[in-house]
Amino acid sequence: MGRRRVLRPVLLALGCLCVILAVFGIFLPVLPTVPFLLLALACFARSSDSFHAWLLNHNRLGPLIRPYLENEGMPAGAKFKAILLVWISIGISVVFFVPLLWVKVLLLVIALAVTAYIMKMPVRSEQE
Repeated sequence: MGRRRVLRPVLLALGCLCVILAVFGIFLPVLPTVPFLLLALACFARSSDSFHAWLLNHNRLGPLIRPYLENEGMPAGAKFKAILLVWISIGISVVFFVPLLWVKVLLLVIALAVTAYIMKMPVRSEQE
């Protein structure tokens, strides 16, 4: 019971931080909005039913994550941008910032896995 009492506020705080980062991501193309919202939703699912419901039903943020949760896919343009951002960020990291070969290989494997996952997602029209 003690662990739950400590974990709940930590998850709630992490969820709030992720929502803040997601809102910044709406305006800053470098920050990914939807992954932060999904992480916030996962944190709220384990810490606060009211925050979880608030995020899902939010008039601006909810529509960004509901299609993903309902397995409706993502627009083709968003898939392209997501894959491009993954490869740019990991590419820059591998070339300029990571000195260890095994970490470089790991990052490239992660980029391949993320790309495969995104490519497997269904494509939906931009208007949906």
